[in-house]
Amino acid sequence: MPPTLNTIDVIVSDIDAAIAFYRRLGVDFTVDPAYPDHAGCDLPNGPHLMLDTEKFRASAQTSGWTRPEGDPRAFLAFEFPAPADVDAMYAELTGAGHRGIQEPWDAFWGMRYATVADPDGNGVDLYCPLSAGR
Repeated sequence: MPPTLNTIDVIVSDIDAAIAFYRRLGVDFTVDPAYPDHAGCDLPNGPHLMLDTEKFRASAQTSGWTRPEGDPRAFLAFEFPAPADVDAMYAELTGAGHRGIQEPWDAFWGMRYATVADPDGNGVDLYCPLSAGR
């Protein structure tokens, strides 16, 4: 039987700033009372999303881990109900001081698409099929 991918772990430098960022996207994390450098939430349809601080990752889970440098190596993608919602969320996040990576645009694959960086530079895609209407 093949393994099941059911958890995604995002490494962050400031767990409170990361929680505030993802809360704007409707993701509500719970900090683990036994490990304040770890938070998690169950997403619709089964997957679990975690936030771990760099300190926690380097000491408790993966000895010797160091933060990679350069552009984001992975992106989380959030689907919105309407293309205008992509524009609105991009404006909200960049208006709150988060770095825009790609302004909203109508992608050739048929989606309204935009990308922002979370507080640690992780890529966050915002998208909606253009067929959802304008």
